[in-house]
Amino acid sequence: MYNLNEYLRKFPKIQLILQDSDVLKLIGKYSYNAVKNKLDEILSEEKEKIKINLQKNKIPDDNIFEIKHFLLLLQEYFDNFSFSLRRVINGTGVVIHTNLGRSILPKAAVENVSKIASSYSNLEFNLEEGKRGKRYSHIEILLNKILNCEAALVVNNNAAAVFMALNTFASGIKKEVIVSRGELVEIGGSFRIPDIMKASGAQLIEVGTTNKTKINDYESEINENTALLLKVHHSNFKMTGFVHEVNSKELVEIGVKYDIPVMEDLGSGSFIKLEKFGLPKEPTAQEVVNTGIDIVTFSGDKLLGGPQAGIIAGKKKYVDLIAKNPLNRAFRIDKMTLAALEAVLFEYLDIDNAIKNIPTIHLLSQNISEIKKRGFKLLNKIKKLEHICKTMYNFNINIVEDFSIVGGGAMPDYKLKTYCLSITNKIFETEKLSEIFRSLQIPIVGKIKEDTFLIDLRTVLDIDIDDIINNFKKVSQIVIEAAVKETN
Repeated sequence: MYNLNEYLRKFPKIQLILQDSDVLKLIGKYSYNAVKNKLDEILSEEKEKIKINLQKNKIPDDNIFEIKHFLLLLQEYFDNFSFSLRRVINGTGVVIHTNLGRSILPKAAVENVSKIASSYSNLEFNLEEGKRGKRYSHIEILLNKILNCEAALVVNNNAAAVFMALNTFASGIKKEVIVSRGELVEIGGSFRIPDIMKASGAQLIEVGTTNKTKINDYESEINENTALLLKVHHSNFKMTGFVHEVNSKELVEIGVKYDIPVMEDLGSGSFIKLEKFGLPKEPTAQEVVNTGIDIVTFSGDKLLGGPQAGIIAGKKKYVDLIAKNPLNRAFRIDKMTLAALEAVLFEYLDIDNAIKNIPTIHLLSQNISEIKKRGFKLLNKIKKLEHICKTMYNFNINIVEDFSIVGGGAMPDYKLKTYCLSITNKIFETEKLSEIFRSLQIPIVGKIKEDTFLIDLRTVLDIDIDDIINNFKKVSQIVIEAAVKETN
């Protein structure tokens, strides 16, 4: 019978392992506690294995008692260790991809977030007066200047902005909000206008028909209980043919006539006339404000190209009422969102800078010839890889034409011409190939079309190029190993 304690005493002391130079490198990267806790687990597991093996009369190899053995186990664990939320390469061609984080922040916004998040700040402190200030003051002046509005407020997303405005104006018994039937939309995540109105405490009054709503449809329903006239932009669908809707300016005129506030949920909320890039016309936030609208709400992380936020702008007396709503505390944005949004708004003080520096606008306005040129440059680099050369008989990689989309519920029926890296493989079916690319340390999320895996180059960033090349090295190695197994 083997003596268990004799073998357990052979294990190196945990502090001795932690003093090893290579283990210290892991500690520097992942922290002392993270490495020590994992080492405790490994030691317990290895000791349990010894116990089980001795019961089976199996003598352990001496190398399992060496520090090198534990170093290898630690490295294996931390090589596969990563945060759940991590960077991916967007090869889908969806510029504002909700599932992949929507808009990418411009460099100035990232730097400002880092600076503010890593130190104390004057978040709610008035430096001039030396007393408590308002967090929204940091961005209200910028929004007033860009939109030419009287006042502005920012909450954590547009759904919250709509909800809080409805709750402010129409919560209570018999307070009614009039909205066209053709605007009772549902957006992503089952966010439905009728549901949000009900939850806010407002009573919904539908007017008109699905395809046609006229001025007299609104006027016929106005009474002493009417608290608000609401217009909702068709962000994620289009109605064509025999249709008619009351525009923002006309609805404002009705509101003035009957002394009823008018609100518009603009949805995506662009600050730039995107038709200059060949995209369909979308009403800008400035254009809506200029109609005289009392309140307009829109998202910060869609066509605006900023962080997740819900922006409320318009007449001061109405914005101030919303700001006083107790829900404002629940929906308020944090210092990092404020830091990012302020930097993004600064870009919009010069439209040329915004087009160049805000990734969402830049990706939408890319020259198609540049996308094609970048694609062939990448293709040539990939085809020169040693592993790819060894497995070219298994790969078919080309540049093909396709279409990207805007995403984020904006311009749903519009397609942007693009070029893609198309990949097929003799060893793996397309679905499996897509799965392999998603499983990498820096995943590539692409699209499948006609049994071909595509990486849309419109949404591939400059910083992604080297990682795509490295990923192809890893994928080709997987293909080589699979081909060997298949041969055997």
